[in-house]
Amino acid sequence: MQRLEGRVALVTGALRGIGLSAVERLLAEGASVVLTDLADPAAAEVSDVLGRLGPAAHYLRVNVAQEADWQAAAASVRAEHGRLDVLVANAGTDCTSRVEEIALADWHRVMAVNVDGLFLGVKHCAPLMEETGKTTRGGSSVIAISSIMGIVGIADASAYNTSKGAVRLFCKAVAVEFAQKRMPIRVNSVHPGFVRTHLLEQGMAGWVKKGMGESVEALMAGLGASTPMGRIADPSEIAPAVAFLASDDASYITGAELVVDGGWTAQ
Repeated sequence: MQRLEGRVALVTGALRGIGLSAVERLLAEGASVVLTDLADPAAAEVSDVLGRLGPAAHYLRVNVAQEADWQAAAASVRAEHGRLDVLVANAGTDCTSRVEEIALADWHRVMAVNVDGLFLGVKHCAPLMEETGKTTRGGSSVIAISSIMGIVGIADASAYNTSKGAVRLFCKAVAVEFAQKRMPIRVNSVHPGFVRTHLLEQGMAGWVKKGMGESVEALMAGLGASTPMGRIADPSEIAPAVAFLASDDASYITGAELVVDGGWTAQ
């Protein structure tokens, strides 16, 4: 059974990693999916991905830190699809450095993408999601990809920690706000552990450059060894959590944090 048949989802940061895996799973569950990312719609990367995903996948260029982009995206989804059931706020960036060495511009960049991007997406998609949510048992669903680093602190990652902690509490606050106003929009966060993505590889490369490891693969192996299950995750292992929270199976779940970390935060 396709739990999301007839529904429409929008996923940010959708051309790779967790975002792309979430898109693939939502499509498999029957949804039409609007992928958003920074690439030009005419780019080969976009056409390659859309060609592989099929006709239920669509693309919009959205810089999540720009309010005008969100306004345009919400208007486009309304005009083209007439509904929005699921918003997956996945786009993110990081900054790995000692706190005294973080440039203010880098701090602002991380907050703009990871925090402002979520806020703006919810702000501008909520009106259409409220309308849509009235037509389904479970209502509409906002799913923000946070991190275990939104729950626990890790050295040399204070900017990323701060942004992902903000994502966690923003979701809780807005979940309560919508529920108390009887707006049919659930809001939850997903907290992956260490996942083999381009973003993690970039972060590890930064650590290698600063002499904090011999190689990216050695650091990846160390992260796996520090995880009770003995390995880091594949993006496809995060996508089922997204699909669950998007579906009516999660109809009574809002303001929750779903941790998918191989036991890392249980230690």
